Amino acid sequence: MSNGEETARLLAHTEVFSGLEERELVEVAQVAVPRNWNRGEVIFREGDNGDTCYLLRSGAVVLTREHQDGRMVALAELRAGALFGELAMFRGETRSATAEAIEATAAVALLAGDMQRLIRRNSALALKLLAALAERVSRTNERLLQQSFQTVAGRVASAVLAQVVARQAEGAPEGDVLIRSTQAEIANLAGTSRESASRFLATLERAGVVTLGRGKVTVHEPERLRNYIH
Repeated sequence: MSNGEETARLLAHTEVFSGLEERELVEVAQVAVPRNWNRGEVIFREGDNGDTCYLLRSGAVVLTREHQDGRMVALAELRAGALFGELAMFRGETRSATAEAIEATAAVALLAGDMQRLIRRNSALALKLLAALAERVSRTNERLLQQSFQTVAGRVASAVLAQVVARQAEGAPEGDVLIRSTQAEIANLAGTSRESASRFLATLERAGVVTLGRGKVTVHEPERLRNYIH
């Protein structure tokens, strides 16, 4: 299978491009540029101007944002098949997060100029992409609504796990990850009261998942946090 055919297949399994015909997928694949990053390389930084979106072939990328107090908060971990920076296909965007490879990663890059030339030649392609992006926004809104009904335990576990991912992106080990955050800060990230967050963190400590300290939390087994996220 040629690189172009492999890229077309990858595009076909991506939400934003899944509605395209084979001919249209081949056209997009022809303008895709291979990109590779080593572990720890930054793809783009929050606040940068961007004109490129990326589709992951392999590896993993973590998206982070800077908190008001200067800490980095992990938003998501992306793996093969994930598309990010997609608004750049239609306009230059100011990056809303920092993207960093957390292992050796391969992707294809789609430049705004190339995509816009394809769209000008094929208005049906523009409509399909817009419909897919609108659906993606709708799903995001639905997910946010569901999260608003998530239990305190789920929100706190998610907040702690996000911090673990951010620390691991900086080189922390798989277990016994040190998070330098107070319980009040974790409560703020989880959108709950300090008292509620502290009660759940105490439950995690009794279960041996974490150890609490002054202004810090040591997460012994990060994967066990996922058991509390519903």
